[in-house]
Amino acid sequence: MAADGEVWARPAATALPEEGYFQLERGRYGPIYPRTPACYGFSIIAKVKAGREGAVRAYGKEIENAVAANPEVLAPLRLHYLRWQLFDVGSGLHFQYQGIFDTDFDKYTEDAVKLFSQTGITTVFTNLEGFPEDWQTNPEAFIAFVRAHQCPSFLEYGEYPYVTADEIKKALRLKSAFAGMLDQMQ
Repeated sequence: MAADGEVWARPAATALPEEGYFQLERGRYGPIYPRTPACYGFSIIAKVKAGREGAVRAYGKEIENAVAANPEVLAPLRLHYLRWQLFDVGSGLHFQYQGIFDTDFDKYTEDAVKLFSQTGITTVFTNLEGFPEDWQTNPEAFIAFVRAHQCPSFLEYGEYPYVTADEIKKALRLKSAFAGMLDQMQ
């Protein structure tokens, strides 16, 4: 049993209602989705513009290269994980963006627009139908697109619930330092 203050020590799951929240609370751009054992996150599904599959895949490589060149490039987003998928459901190619992060939905999307503007990296969403052309100067339009294509989850699980990415990194640095100290003692 986890001691008080150690909620991370006991796996947890939360079943969410269809709308994605238990009680309607309004943020700057719509409902506030709750922090769950998996922290915060969202899944976006949108149709890919005709002929843009190659550009979507190339953008994945662009992100890989940006992170290789500067491992902290995405740090402002407070990400745990990203997963991107392309699939055809019979009505054309669709893109799914799944992200788990440590901030609420509004802050994450605001930080994403800011990050794209500061780094010169564009967004993969420019390859999706209905994405606003003026997204860089109109963060509200960017956020409206993301909200319109958000597919709330109905179950979220955390093996180490409510732990931030920074806390995980700190624990791993401590583990490494401790292992190094033990190695020197032998």
